[in-house]
Amino acid sequence: MLSNLTKNNLAIDMNNVWLSYDNINYVLNGITLSIKKSINYTIIGHSGSGKSTLLKIINGLLTPSKGTIKVFGIIPDHQNRKFKNLMKNIGYIPQSLGLVKNITVLDNVLIGALTRINKIKSFFKIVPDVEIDNAQNAIKMVGLEDKTEKKVFTLSGGEKRRVAIARALVQKPILLLADEIVSELDHVTSKEIMNLIIETQHKLNLTSVMIHHDIKLALDYADMISVLQKGQKILEIGVDGNTITEFDVTKNQLAKL
Repeated sequence: MLSNLTKNNLAIDMNNVWLSYDNINYVLNGITLSIKKSINYTIIGHSGSGKSTLLKIINGLLTPSKGTIKVFGIIPDHQNRKFKNLMKNIGYIPQSLGLVKNITVLDNVLIGALTRINKIKSFFKIVPDVEIDNAQNAIKMVGLEDKTEKKVFTLSGGEKRRVAIARALVQKPILLLADEIVSELDHVTSKEIMNLIIETQHKLNLTSVMIHHDIKLALDYADMISVLQKGQKILEIGVDGNTITEFDVTKNQLAKL
């Protein structure tokens, strides 16, 4: 199936997407995004601007009230068999990280392999050796090989984020979605985590969509940046080092930047 997802250059094709929880007030207002494969696409904006909602739509956790979206050519819908298969290869790191604090680093990372493990075997914690090897390799990739048997609640904030990244990598993702992965971390640790993600992205040819609140961090690491304000995309820029390669600002929105 994955080979069929490489036929065009778009990972995410979102057209005029609106979302409302009450059919009166809209959290997202006419969002259009075309995200190419194998790039780091970053979404920034103030709290309440709709960033996390947008990421949940991409992951199929929310359905747009209006508009269309396709992820690797498939409509994100958890009832759709094709999208359910694709979800196995979408690494999603929510703001809360979603770790189980009272189990080990290794067991947390192995959660990323559950879709490939027989349900009965997973219930009895019978894990194939190949999956244990995959998990240990991912843990080594994020620099936590000396913490494999540590309970997650004993780790620092930066280490917990590394565990969440390793868990996502065990899914063998083609798309990585990360919501404020470096929030509440100091500058040095934030840079370490972002360097790890970018290095991994290049190594595995991943497409990543990340949410940040820090424009400088976005400029340092992103290939493309969208700015959301009150549910609208008001600015989109392409970045290559210190050079802006693309610039698109919504009409009448420039004064709001």
